[in-house]
Amino acid sequence: MTSELPLWEPSQDILTKSPMALFMKAAGAAAARDFETYDDLHAWSVADRGAFWTAIWDRCDVIGDKGQVALENGDDMLAARFFPEGRLNFAENLLRKTGAGDAIIFRGEDKVSYRWSWDDLRARVSRLQQAFAAMGIGEGDRVAAMMPNMPETIAAMLAAASLGAIWSSCSPDFGEQGVLDRFGQIEPKLFIACDAYWYAGKLQDVSGKVKAVAAKLGVPVLVVHYAGDAEALAAALPDGRTLDALMAPFEARPLEFTRLPFRHPLYILFSSGTTGVPKCIVHSAGGTLLQHLKEHHLHCGLVENDRLFYFTTCGWMMWNWLVSGLALGTTLCLFDGSPFHPDGNVLFDYAQDERFAVFGTSAKYIDAVRKGGFTPRTTHDLSSLRLLTSTGSPLSPEGFSFVYEGIKPDVQLASISGGTDIVSCFVLGIPLKPVWRGEIQGPGLGLAMDVWNEDGQPVRGEKGELVCTRAFPSMPVMFWNDPDGAKYKAAYFERFDNIWCHGDFAEWTSHGGIVIHGRSDATLNPGGVRIGTAEIYNQVEQLEEIVEALCIGQDWDDDVRVVLFVRLVPGRVLDEALEKTIRTKIRTGASPRHVPAKIIQVADIPRTKSGKIVELAVREVVHGRPVKNKEALANPEALDLFADLATLKS
Repeated sequence: MTSELPLWEPSQDILTKSPMALFMKAAGAAAARDFETYDDLHAWSVADRGAFWTAIWDRCDVIGDKGQVALENGDDMLAARFFPEGRLNFAENLLRKTGAGDAIIFRGEDKVSYRWSWDDLRARVSRLQQAFAAMGIGEGDRVAAMMPNMPETIAAMLAAASLGAIWSSCSPDFGEQGVLDRFGQIEPKLFIACDAYWYAGKLQDVSGKVKAVAAKLGVPVLVVHYAGDAEALAAALPDGRTLDALMAPFEARPLEFTRLPFRHPLYILFSSGTTGVPKCIVHSAGGTLLQHLKEHHLHCGLVENDRLFYFTTCGWMMWNWLVSGLALGTTLCLFDGSPFHPDGNVLFDYAQDERFAVFGTSAKYIDAVRKGGFTPRTTHDLSSLRLLTSTGSPLSPEGFSFVYEGIKPDVQLASISGGTDIVSCFVLGIPLKPVWRGEIQGPGLGLAMDVWNEDGQPVRGEKGELVCTRAFPSMPVMFWNDPDGAKYKAAYFERFDNIWCHGDFAEWTSHGGIVIHGRSDATLNPGGVRIGTAEIYNQVEQLEEIVEALCIGQDWDDDVRVVLFVRLVPGRVLDEALEKTIRTKIRTGASPRHVPAKIIQVADIPRTKSGKIVELAVREVVHGRPVKNKEALANPEALDLFADLATLKS
């Protein structure tokens, strides 16, 4: 599973001067404890969560009122309340900085680029705040946006949050029904959309989709100019205005912020929706802010004026995570479009030009760079880059090795995992610990994360369910339209009483790190032995002939057999020789139990908008069952490739 030597170790500077090291020293002094290691600090952070989260509030200078109580009902996952008397405003904390320095830098492929200073951002938010208030938008109202990852999107979110409104977003590549499946449930007071966007150098017109969605939502529409004709689209809508027209009557003035309870809703995020209508997950302003400050400042080491980049769309929780970087005074670097247009160097060009300190992306992107033959280590100056983070799916051991061989030999690589459910991470990078090949460094501070077997017992050295045994601030406030909390309880607390069961198949390593083996609901059970799909992907995706793979368990002969689908590089065919190579690779690299009963070549593999392959949807198609929500997929037509396959009938 691991190499004998770590791929990266923290320098003496990091061990003594990084934000994590300084926090560990200060927290130890305040608690009259001597924290010698990260594990000591982590143990305290979950044993005394009230003191820990108070220390985060103070360390990061949160603007607001803490109140006298840090945590009440701490032993009850559903009844626990952090800072029950606390009041704050999320936008006020993100807009604390002023001046002419860069707040946000934007690139829309090679078509559009501009930057906003802190004063530009504040002025834009001020004008939008006034405009939204004049429309009657206030506490608890929903503002829904189908937008690219661009500065105007952030300004609109901050204006909504400043008034106590609840923000929800998706990306403009969602289909009409996919947008309505999300926003239709939350009944927004305002719908914001772009006029068009760029992808792979091509103009993508969304005017027809905007009109259709607007007609169904029946609310005012704000059209933001990006790549099309905003004025014409706004004029064609019954209640449409352009962003410029909406702001025109208002001059920038000092911002005003409504301070609200710690648990006041800030965001509504959505589950992937591949097994039904997406769940509407409501996150609090206070919990989101504290959790993100902790992750950004301590786990990522971010400080004022650092450059933070994450390759994400507004339909993925990493956008919400990225935006919170403003609270530390970091500069956000946004990118919208294809990361391979005009070629695979585009994001590394951006990293070099703007001197990213943190570069966040997906495991699939790292693998695509590797397979595309790109070696940024030799072509780009990445001397400013301290941390490279990867999420979306487990990063393979080969992906770990490639980062050090092909991207940067002295970067800290943080594979991270958590998700929409907690708008943050359970396990992530730890700057005080080494990076071992194939392993996530460890659990986040304040999170009592563990791995349990099916009997609810903690396990070491074997795979099990990723759980969290104590409440934490970024648990959802609720699900929307779930008045008695039944859907919320069923999602996380049905498996084990008073324990958050996350749905990941995980394993502790001998180094105290974590390996994620995939989603536990997609776990394979041939012969009653649980196998994580990531274990198979880690083997087959090393082969140069294979672009990507998808694995399911097919019900067969009163058991389950493993079926592997592979998408090959153009021109390659799955012949007998390649099939033998694949089987041998899996048998020797994983185990004989992992070897699939069937290997089938397909032209495409279905994935969500954020690039995650959808094993469960394919499993439904293979078994002749309907897929409930194809609108959640980026390429729903790919599902047809898996229907009624003759090779799976014998």
